[in-house]
Amino acid sequence: MMSKLTIAPILFHWDAETKLEFYSRIAQAPVDDVYIGEVVCSKRTPFFEKHYDEVADTLTAAGKTVVFSSLAEVMLKRERNMIAGFCELEDYEIEINDSSALWHLDGKSYRVGSLMNIYNEDTMAYLAARGATHFCLPPELPRDSVAILAAKAQELGVTVEVQVFGRASLALSARCYHARAHNRIKDNCQFVCEEDPDGMPLNTLENRDFLSVNGIQTLSHSYLNLVHEFGDMQKMGVTHFRLSPHTQDMTAVAKTFRAVLDGDISSTEAGQKLAALDIPAPFSNGFWHGEPGHRMVLQEL
Repeated sequence: MMSKLTIAPILFHWDAETKLEFYSRIAQAPVDDVYIGEVVCSKRTPFFEKHYDEVADTLTAAGKTVVFSSLAEVMLKRERNMIAGFCELEDYEIEINDSSALWHLDGKSYRVGSLMNIYNEDTMAYLAARGATHFCLPPELPRDSVAILAAKAQELGVTVEVQVFGRASLALSARCYHARAHNRIKDNCQFVCEEDPDGMPLNTLENRDFLSVNGIQTLSHSYLNLVHEFGDMQKMGVTHFRLSPHTQDMTAVAKTFRAVLDGDISSTEAGQKLAALDIPAPFSNGFWHGEPGHRMVLQEL
């Protein structure tokens, strides 16, 4: 199967105009699949819900495969109802990020997102037997684990996706640290997360860069960058390569990763192009190499 480049759902609380502009640019970018939908906080959903059909039509007209992504944490009755309605979508593929969706998916095919914990072959086989056709693996998995799961996916006749760019999701909480950091409660957060379009910096007591906070989500401070690992991933059977959106020039990011996938430039040249984008955080690939995730492991190329 030809390698596909994908755009993950936007994790951050961008205003509607910013999102519309983003998807307009992505429609012209060299990507294959685009995931849309609110996956972090259900309170954000009304701000963009009315635009989903418009965005989906624009992307589809541009030749992209549109996939709707679900919430990753479902606790309230309102959120359970949202998931029930989400699972009734007929015109587009769906990606689930919380196991609560499984109750509603009997007999329907679906993708499994990176915010579900697919860590072993038995879990993959269980879900594949119940309709899962595609798995985006958690970003903290090391290379050897991805290789095992990619081999299992080939055996099961499903496909595998790995995030290769952007801040990595590390945890989700029932509480909103973003709100508490501004002396607000979750139910009266006043959507303060909108002030941090790439996440709120969380530093150590020594004021060193540590993590990033996005509402109820904890992300890495560093930007995952697996461009040097593409060849290895393709050999082991990874079929889809995911870019997580940020406020940087994602079209330029997509063009660079696409050029590597197509064999037009080397990973070394791609690394130089990405470094020139002035991304306000270091790159990392430690998880892939079995090292602490924030590290960038250099390789002989």
